[in-house]
Amino acid sequence: MLEEPIPLHSLRDSDSHDRISSLQNPGEVGSDGPDTARELPPVDKGRKAWVFCFCSFILETMVWGFGISYGIFQEYYMTHPPFNSASTVTISAIGTTSMGLQYGGALLVMLCYRRYPEWIRPTMWLGLILCASSLCLSSFATQVWQLIVLQGVMFGVGGILLYVPVIIWLPEWFSEKRGLATGLVFGGSGIGGFVFPLLMNALLRDVGFHWTLRIWAAAMAVISSLAMLGVQPRIPSPKFNRQQARPPLIPSELTFFRSPLFWSFITSTALQGLSYFPVALYIAVFTTSISSPLSATVVLSLFNSSSILGQIIIGHLSDRFPYPRIMFVSATGSSIAAFLLWGFSKTLSQVFVFAIIFGSLSGGFSSVWPVAATDCSRNKPELGPFVFGCFAATKGMAAVVGPILSGILHAAGKKAVMGDGSYGRFGFGQVAIFVGSCAAMTGVGSMVVATVRNRMRE
Repeated sequence: MLEEPIPLHSLRDSDSHDRISSLQNPGEVGSDGPDTARELPPVDKGRKAWVFCFCSFILETMVWGFGISYGIFQEYYMTHPPFNSASTVTISAIGTTSMGLQYGGALLVMLCYRRYPEWIRPTMWLGLILCASSLCLSSFATQVWQLIVLQGVMFGVGGILLYVPVIIWLPEWFSEKRGLATGLVFGGSGIGGFVFPLLMNALLRDVGFHWTLRIWAAAMAVISSLAMLGVQPRIPSPKFNRQQARPPLIPSELTFFRSPLFWSFITSTALQGLSYFPVALYIAVFTTSISSPLSATVVLSLFNSSSILGQIIIGHLSDRFPYPRIMFVSATGSSIAAFLLWGFSKTLSQVFVFAIIFGSLSGGFSSVWPVAATDCSRNKPELGPFVFGCFAATKGMAAVVGPILSGILHAAGKKAVMGDGSYGRFGFGQVAIFVGSCAAMTGVGSMVVATVRNRMRE
């Protein structure tokens, strides 16, 4: 049963205006007429909105939680046959390929869904099949290139098909509380990032590599399929017949490409991604050098779980304060943590402190994306999801480039001791400097975003 109907003139989710207009003209859409539009559930409240939020949180946990927990598998592959004979950069390519595709493919998938909205639900199921199958087939892998294809490419493609509908439909359900809802949904990656490393480590120890992946594949299939039942659009998708013209694959006027605000934010997003992903991927390896693999698991869990708090708080603050200020605090704090806490870490407790501070500040950065996307699209709010897709694609490139550069710097750092050896132990000195520098430049970028934004509002 639908919640209490609201009239069209009171709808606040302007990002969905083009789809509402289609519903108002049944000659363009097909079977759905004005009565359907009048019975839409309310925005920002009601059972269906929060069911959508909770189920999207579950999908976020399963898809992205696995990705950001990949450091556990990376540490395993680097230390166990038959994969430990491969280089660090090659093994790193498994996780970076998956994350890069999941971020980078968002815009392309959104454009396809714009033209073929009826594909959304079937391709979500296809994505789930690809994710579960990739994990199951990976259990039979004996070479790193097979893992790159399965856990990297196949899981990455499946993850983006499974998750993009959440990004498309979230603006339909939330307007004034969009930042908070986004933070809650994105917090799923933090929950998964906290719990999954502990489970993965226990499974790898007790049942081995092969059965760990098979069990994970079954869990992925069951939990995600249940969550998909609650991830539904608020506005029914338009239905086209053969005589009706579909929207173009690429919107005719991408006005945000001419916006200096868009390009300044894109640059800041790229720099922030270059600083974040090397830590997410290598913090477990660094901790293992100081302590034990179990300690590395705990540190990675702390790092990922800290992002939950960061995402919720930053998402909530972005509804109340100018987001460039929040960007500056996040980036500057991350830079200081990388330069000082990671660079001078010698004990496990110091790594714990770094993981919590950097994880919360840097991990919550993406919660400003929805507000920034709305700001960049300005007079064309229907372009907001595509702006968001550009942000994701940019971070996807950073997810590939950042860890690769860090792998090269780490390899070089093993051969050169920085100063008296007190900074950047185990070859991570140059990596810490790279991460801190990118975070610092993100802070500078946030000031540019603030300046451009203020000029556009004058």
